[in-house]
Amino acid sequence: MKLITAYLQPEVLPIVQQELFAAQINKYSIVAGVGQGAQKGYEATFRGLLTQVRVLKRVRLEVAVNDDFAERAIGAIMRGAQTGEAGDGKVFVTELLDCVRIRTGERGSQAIG
Repeated sequence: MKLITAYLQPEVLPIVQQELFAAQINKYSIVAGVGQGAQKGYEATFRGLLTQVRVLKRVRLEVAVNDDFAERAIGAIMRGAQTGEAGDGKVFVTELLDCVRIRTGERGSQAIG
């Protein structure tokens, strides 16, 4: 089992969701946030002063999958999020030791579904 965590630009999220659906991956979590990466932000005028905006809006997408779906999920995220520009994001893959479905008590790959 793997936990795939992707940090993405918010505007690509609908495309990533379409790619995940096409890859038969329908269960995931999305968390809104802010962060700083290689693009280093931009300059903006705030109350008449020029300021550096270093933290930008991001979304964190988390997908827990069985091992045979890991590459499928990574590929779907890459197809939906990759623009070739700095700030496209990152994908992290973490080994999951266990998963427990609260409703039924199922464990492991049966609980991920």
